[in-house]
Amino acid sequence: MTKSEVRSHGEPQPKWVVLQVLNVVVIFIFIGSIAYVVMNYPTQFSDQTDSPNALTNIFFPIMIVWSLCLAYFLGFFGISFVDKEELSQSPSKFGLDEVHKQVEAEKEAKKKAIVSKTQLKADSTYDHSLMNFSSQHIAARQKRIEARNDTAICSDSSLEKARAAARELAGKDDIDYNSLADEEILAHLLEGTLKDYQLEKKLGDYERAVGVRRRLYEQLTERGMDQIPYTGYDYGKVFGANCEIVVGYVPIPLGVVGPLVLNGEAVYIPMATTEGCLVASTNRGCKALTASGGVCAVVLKDAITRAPCVRLPSAMRAAALKLWVSQPDHYAELEAAFNSTTNFGRLAGIDATVAGRNVYLRFACMSGDAMGMNMVSKGCLKAIEVLEREFPDLVLIAISGNMCTDKKPAAINWILGRGKSIVVEAVVPESIVKSVLKSSVGDMIETNRQKNLIGSAMAGSVGGFNAHAANIVTAVYLATGQDPAQNVESSNCLTLMELAEDGKSLHVSVTMPSVEVGTVGGGTHLPAQAGCLEICGVRGASKGPNAQPGDNARKLAQIVGGAVLAGELSLIAALAANHLVQSHMQHNRKPAAAPAVAEVADKKPEAPRMPRKNASMPDLTHMKAGI
Repeated sequence: MTKSEVRSHGEPQPKWVVLQVLNVVVIFIFIGSIAYVVMNYPTQFSDQTDSPNALTNIFFPIMIVWSLCLAYFLGFFGISFVDKEELSQSPSKFGLDEVHKQVEAEKEAKKKAIVSKTQLKADSTYDHSLMNFSSQHIAARQKRIEARNDTAICSDSSLEKARAAARELAGKDDIDYNSLADEEILAHLLEGTLKDYQLEKKLGDYERAVGVRRRLYEQLTERGMDQIPYTGYDYGKVFGANCEIVVGYVPIPLGVVGPLVLNGEAVYIPMATTEGCLVASTNRGCKALTASGGVCAVVLKDAITRAPCVRLPSAMRAAALKLWVSQPDHYAELEAAFNSTTNFGRLAGIDATVAGRNVYLRFACMSGDAMGMNMVSKGCLKAIEVLEREFPDLVLIAISGNMCTDKKPAAINWILGRGKSIVVEAVVPESIVKSVLKSSVGDMIETNRQKNLIGSAMAGSVGGFNAHAANIVTAVYLATGQDPAQNVESSNCLTLMELAEDGKSLHVSVTMPSVEVGTVGGGTHLPAQAGCLEICGVRGASKGPNAQPGDNARKLAQIVGGAVLAGELSLIAALAANHLVQSHMQHNRKPAAAPAVAEVADKKPEAPRMPRKNASMPDLTHMKAGI
């Protein structure tokens, strides 16, 4: 058998012809240079000049050529003179066959790695090491926890596509997660083959889904969740409506104040808060108001707002849109389109404001017993379709252009109102001020003027001319399932205190132009929040032979205003009598533990400390009183 027959067929071979030609050329140059030196040596020796500089001598370049040729011969050792077939079969690790074998081994290892990786449960599919394919390294990668990118909001689309392809290859879409143990589900979550926001849908058991998710985040955060309860809650009402990626619930202490006589009806008001003394203070205000005959409340305006921002090609076109909307016939067309999207919502008005080529259309909508944000947003979109037909060059920039204004302090809510605009008032006799509130009418009027009116004006406040309306609003909102973030505008309040008509009693009122509440939708359907609405007598939509849509929501707004009035009355009385700190120390602080008798006996009295001076203030101790 010949050497050529021994070689494997189809293997890539070096270009021997090129190497052979190169060798011949080098040999020819080397031999030619030697012949040149032999033939010209006598002539060059006899014609030597007085300057024996090597650079001008003919033999110096010849020596360079010889050096290069020798280097070539020593480096490649005359490749063409060696049997190329023997070289291709050399057992040396630097031989060509060994290179081919290494390439084939790498290809085979890649194939084995792909097969093994489709059977792994971990994310080792995404490790890209090409140098080490041993089973020990693959197992190590399997245990590694990668950064999570599997939430509904923060997912990595490219990673999701790759993982989806891997799951399809592995047949993991057919897994019945409901039949797996919690430990197995947790393993899938850690591997990324199951997303934690899918647990409720995959398991069907909402409480179990929350329990498994808690275990997941306990591992991810390396923190326990034992103090956060999660059992015994109806998560079926939460899923898809109120919260995502649920790991439990946070209990908030709930108090009840009252009775407060509101428009002749005694009501009790639930308040959820963690601030000590707040419920007690508000309850004291309710006691004083009820003893005075109760409070009167009225809803001045009822309309939730949404202000889309639209853009026209020019300011002239924007002005034309504003003029078009103001025409009665055109407004009727927009009103019909808006009202077609809801059974209870009714468009109450549109205010167009031009800013350059932008137009802010502030839609005001009667929303029944719902707070109404979703309702008014749907109606706005339908009305904008009418505008787009009349103004084809109109572009909707945002469904909310911040002139609504929602969950942000804004003068427009203070001036024009948003939601329910209410006013609540009461007359408190002087005797009740002294016996219940432990203050005087004159002191309360002066404290309110200096604090709520002058102090707030000096602060540049917008809607903050009150003592602590946000305290009561937020507590009632948390209890009754309202949006707590809307306390920003709902707490806009002007508290006024002045002498009543008899010249002795205290007339007190709160004016709140933007109370945003509802008795249906949002968090009002949750069990505890619905129970709090039941306490107020306004749970769900208004019903009865004489009921009108929105009656319950309007009554709830009046209850909020009555609670605010009670809280304002009590706090101003405490401030006027300088009782605020004492009451908080009594109700909002734990009593300090009494020191041991032995420690008290051994403790030496400290030297009196000098009061610390403020470096920014001048020393006025030398000045006499009255100077």
